[in-house]
Amino acid sequence: MTPRFPFDNSYARLPDRFYTRQPPVPVTAPRLVAVNHALAARLGIALPQNETEIASIFAGNALPEGAEPLAQVYAGHQFGGWSPRLGDGRAILLGEVVAPDGARFDIQLKGAGQTPYSRMGDGRAWLGPVLREYIVSEAMAAMGIPTTRALAAVTTGEIIQREGFLPGAVFTRVAASHIRVGTFQYFAARKDTEALQALCDHAIARHYPGASGPAGLLDGVIGAQARLIAQWMGVGFIHGVMNTDNMAISGETIDYGPCAFMDAYHPDTVFSSIDQFGRYAFANQPRIAVWNLAQLATALLALIPDRDEGIEVFTTAVNGFADRFDAEWQAVLARKLGLGENREGDASLAFDLLNIMAENGADFTRTFRALSHPDPSWARDEFIDPTILDAWLVRWRARLAQEDIGADERVARMRAVNPARIPRNHRIEQVITNAVDGDYDPFRALMAALADPFAEAPELAAYEAAPEDGEHVTRTFCGT
Repeated sequence: MTPRFPFDNSYARLPDRFYTRQPPVPVTAPRLVAVNHALAARLGIALPQNETEIASIFAGNALPEGAEPLAQVYAGHQFGGWSPRLGDGRAILLGEVVAPDGARFDIQLKGAGQTPYSRMGDGRAWLGPVLREYIVSEAMAAMGIPTTRALAAVTTGEIIQREGFLPGAVFTRVAASHIRVGTFQYFAARKDTEALQALCDHAIARHYPGASGPAGLLDGVIGAQARLIAQWMGVGFIHGVMNTDNMAISGETIDYGPCAFMDAYHPDTVFSSIDQFGRYAFANQPRIAVWNLAQLATALLALIPDRDEGIEVFTTAVNGFADRFDAEWQAVLARKLGLGENREGDASLAFDLLNIMAENGADFTRTFRALSHPDPSWARDEFIDPTILDAWLVRWRARLAQEDIGADERVARMRAVNPARIPRNHRIEQVITNAVDGDYDPFRALMAALADPFAEAPELAAYEAAPEDGEHVTRTFCGT
């Protein structure tokens, strides 16, 4: 079968200063690790039957017809420090496909070789981060959380140097777009109002077609980020590197570097090895979103004729994030507790549970899943002192009684939002260790276990277990 990608590359029609046109750098011996056939069908992509041909496409050795490869330029604040020129240092955007339902998606190769934005890097990726992003992005999608997706992973037949000599790989990422807060910052910093206006118009048309001008775009992004981060926190996810160049204006999770899911709950949890001061800790994520959104507002300010009026409008909008996030977060917690109505005291009930979980080292995912059991007292086993939960259970049962629902409906509600299985850090590390040795069976088994994370599956109990002594992963790494 001749490969077919329904390309229509709108970003490539923007002015040349938005990107550098260049093809991926070919690799020596591409070999397919995984391809997401269901996602390919969703995108209207027809792939060859031959795995060698598929690997050649997703390694960047064979460009599909209609591709217009380019590396995007952007800027960003990284851990609060300004970098005026970043860009795709190891990624090539092949182009955009228009799916059968009319939705538009970017197809990007990560690890595709050096670009003008590589900043002394080799432009490559090694197998570990490629598998991590494949696993976590698809798990997020299965949990219904907005995210970039994994279309394929290939090895390159080449060895690259990081902390040692490691197998090279290329990851194919699918995104609603790769437009970031940092993309706006790049042109604003250069006082390139023409380009900034073109980017604003493009972003509105692509993501927020009902928005009116820069203020409407900002409002749409604020709402999308409030929803996204509440959903992250609802599954114990910590992004780990919420720089402005890693915040997509589409409201999708993007750039799975040193990300991780909590085991034992604590609001100050940090995994990223480069986050030495906890800037991107679990509970800090909403505050960092406000900071990032303020940078977007500052960039968009150049498009407002009356600057003073613009400052007032944008300040009000950004300050409004807190209320929007609180509403989203409380709604997430209410659903996790089986509550369908909004009543006074619900927030206190939820936050009191989180507090005693933090005090007693309770596993975040297992606690909420145990509460979803017909006998929610199972959750007591997750606490160092099981009795600490008893008074809270009495309060929660009294609140559930006000819902006028049966036990079966309560269980169904809660199991629909509290996953039984997440991509636990120790499992991902085991997958990577085995894959480096050429064994992909653990990768495939983990992907199968995460395909329907809410389903009851006793045969997958091992994937629901918290890490044993010696299995805990306390640091995750960027991988670049």
